[in-house]
Amino acid sequence: MNKAATQTLSVIVEREIPFPPEKIWRALTQPHLIKEWLMTNDFKPDIGHRFNLRGDWGGVLDCEVLAVEPNRTLSYTWNFAHNDAAYNLQSVVTFTLTPTDTGTHLRMEQSGFRPDQKQAYGGAKAGWQQFFANLEQVLSRAD
Repeated sequence: MNKAATQTLSVIVEREIPFPPEKIWRALTQPHLIKEWLMTNDFKPDIGHRFNLRGDWGGVLDCEVLAVEPNRTLSYTWNFAHNDAAYNLQSVVTFTLTPTDTGTHLRMEQSGFRPDQKQAYGGAKAGWQQFFANLEQVLSRAD
């Protein structure tokens, strides 16, 4: 295989958010808050913990926690099993929180999209923008 055939794509979303990393971390790791901005889940911030994200669209994502550095980094698999290879996604989502003078720089990268997964990639690009908008709403009303 040539390099182009094995290259994967990533969706990256970055935002300056006017809240401290600790507050954003809670929204990224507490199941009731994750449900408000992302999806229904059984998440625990423990490396190796397997959990599901269940979307309103009826799909279930199989996930496993890969990295946890409180208030700094969270990473987990984001896999969607499907018979059609174009939708059979095996990816990794990584959140990186960096304190700033005005709050936190939040970076999310979802890596692992194959070139034949254009629709899944496009859906993720649009979806993460909406998820981040939801996250900011949750943060603005959470204690």
